[in-house]
Amino acid sequence: MAASVRTLCRSVLMHPGRRLSTTCGVQAGEKWRKEHGLARSGTEYGPLTDLPDWSFADGRPAPPMKGQLKRRQEREALSRRIVMLNSEIDKGIQTWEEKQNEAKRIEEHKKSQLLKPKGKLLMKKKATV
Repeated sequence: MAASVRTLCRSVLMHPGRRLSTTCGVQAGEKWRKEHGLARSGTEYGPLTDLPDWSFADGRPAPPMKGQLKRRQEREALSRRIVMLNSEIDKGIQTWEEKQNEAKRIEEHKKSQLLKPKGKLLMKKKATV
């Protein structure tokens, strides 16, 4: 027993460090998928990840798996956020248009409050118009 432990220790000491790769691994085809507008990997979305793996013999679908439920919840949360941000943008545009209309109305009101030309100036203005 002691001899086998001794030989094991000796073999570990002779090769103290294994050579490990510290470069990041790139998935095969990632560049090609990105160039063609697809997901980075084949498992991010699509029928292989979204559809069930099996179904019952009588045709009933299988219950959704944890990953499918998680992705569904993430997509619902994302769609809710998109709708909320879109409504905020619509409200912002509407507020901006209301401010523009109010500024225009105030400007027209100021112009209407100016003194009107009288006498010869009024006749000259009517003739040119």
